[in-house]
Amino acid sequence: MASINNFTEGKIAGPLVRFTIPLLLAFCLQSLYGAVDLMVVGQFGVPADVSAVSTGSQMMQMVLVVVAGLSMGATILLGQAVGAGRSKESGSLIGTSITFFIGLALILTALMLLVTVPFTRLMQAPKEAFDKTVTYVRICSVGTLFITAYNVIGSIFRGIGDSRTPLFTVAVATVVNIIGDLVLVAVFHMAAAGAAIATVAAQGVSVVLSLLLVRRQGLPFSFDKTDVRLDKRHALDIVKLGMPIALQDGLVSISFLVIAAIVNSLGVMVSAGVGVAERVCGFIMLVPSAFSQALSTFVAQNTGANKPQRAMRGTIIAMASPSPSML
Repeated sequence: MASINNFTEGKIAGPLVRFTIPLLLAFCLQSLYGAVDLMVVGQFGVPADVSAVSTGSQMMQMVLVVVAGLSMGATILLGQAVGAGRSKESGSLIGTSITFFIGLALILTALMLLVTVPFTRLMQAPKEAFDKTVTYVRICSVGTLFITAYNVIGSIFRGIGDSRTPLFTVAVATVVNIIGDLVLVAVFHMAAAGAAIATVAAQGVSVVLSLLLVRRQGLPFSFDKTDVRLDKRHALDIVKLGMPIALQDGLVSISFLVIAAIVNSLGVMVSAGVGVAERVCGFIMLVPSAFSQALSTFVAQNTGANKPQRAMRGTIIAMASPSPSML
């Protein structure tokens, strides 16, 4: 059975940093998805393919930030329940998260498929890359359920203080994505469409692998199929806690979309070049993102355990640069 990483007792800095490192590595591997797509497409495709992958991935980022932001609500609630020792509530929270996010995934999938063409037109995708961008987005949109499932499962693992299992599943998915890119893009010359298929397949593998691990290891509290139902109170709490995060990240994503639309109007070569540069710059934000995710779990558990002073100390430590003495 999986064990809970309890942050409500003992040292703060060492466990917090050690919990953050796997999260950071997982984020790096996730970012590697897009980087590998652009690298392989750039090597075996044409600039229009690179532009399509760059623009299409930024369009799909809007879906990702909504799901990831809302799933943070589930992480916080689960962390509070774990910290307070409310095992029955933990199972109910997971069941509500599954039900809520499946419904959200279906809505987002339908919405993205419906607005792909006008959205691509709004992004001013270069003429040479327009159809390729539409194809890329539509294929990725079909995989929205996998994107959502991965984030929900990740929120569950983070809520109980497990950052290593998501790292393992992302590592496997990254290998699958690289192999898929090489086969579909380099061998079968499917360009942007091949990159999209490889990405969706990799996400699907990560979800299946995560479910197999959960089934094998179990959870540190009772959970069965009767818990898989929508509890309105839990669902509202997930939205209330997750929406500000989704809105914040969504606004940042919109700013990048605006930049991408302006760049796309300058032509396919400029669009491709800026898309590659933005992928590189994206790695810079991974460290604060990893610490914020880890800190959310830490603060949630200590809030649930009614230890606000310890939660504040963890926040201060996370804001400071970690030193060897902290470890």
